[in-house]
Amino acid sequence: MNRKLFFYGQGLPYLKINQYPGTLIVIEGADCSGRSSQISSLRSWLEGQGHAVLDTGLRRSNLVGSAIDEAKKGNTLGKTTLSLLYATDFADQLENKILPALAAGFVVLADRYIFTLMARDMVRGASKDWLRKLFGFAPVPDMIFYMQVDPQVLLYRSFEKYGTLDYWEAGMDICLSGDIFESFQIYQSLLAHQFDKMAEEFSFIILDGHEAPETIQKKIRRDIERYFDDGKIVSVVTDIISEEQEEEGRRLASG
Repeated sequence: MNRKLFFYGQGLPYLKINQYPGTLIVIEGADCSGRSSQISSLRSWLEGQGHAVLDTGLRRSNLVGSAIDEAKKGNTLGKTTLSLLYATDFADQLENKILPALAAGFVVLADRYIFTLMARDMVRGASKDWLRKLFGFAPVPDMIFYMQVDPQVLLYRSFEKYGTLDYWEAGMDICLSGDIFESFQIYQSLLAHQFDKMAEEFSFIILDGHEAPETIQKKIRRDIERYFDDGKIVSVVTDIISEEQEEEGRRLASG
């Protein structure tokens, strides 16, 4: 069933797509919150159910994805430049990957979305109004899951995974503390605060990221199955209404 494509602002004015049969599912959360593992398991499950799946995420644009990685190595990027590079990365993927996949009926799994970008930018001092305009071209997802994890747990997971802490994920560029461990916890706490504020506004489905991955995956699958089942009900009702309208039209035409 085709659904109307809604945007948070004006959308991309030169694209004529306004309806699509696909589904856009977002999993948000901090680095090391467990998003990517959930996306991987979800993709396997959805494909096993017969769905065509595209997964996407930050810095995967053919246009600027690798350029962002290179630019971040010097630890000298300004806040606005960083924000605009990520916005460009997202816009390129939206136009060339996400929207075409939705139009083709794919389930698109987004490993983070504009909410991570907005949270990061607001922590760095960007205004909410400016960000709303900047990311107004983003489509409203069908479902948004948020992996909620305590910053102290993120610290342990990050150090276990990488053996060190990332300069940007620790917020060292905004001088929260001279100690990278303290800076990391402050920065991740500020991000979590922004996510918590967005959760109600954007209808996040909050998941306890401290639970076992298998438990979290079961909850995600349960909610997705319910969403698809509700969609089938809506589709059936729509088909019945359409048939009744057609029959009424034939009756009037013959009468």
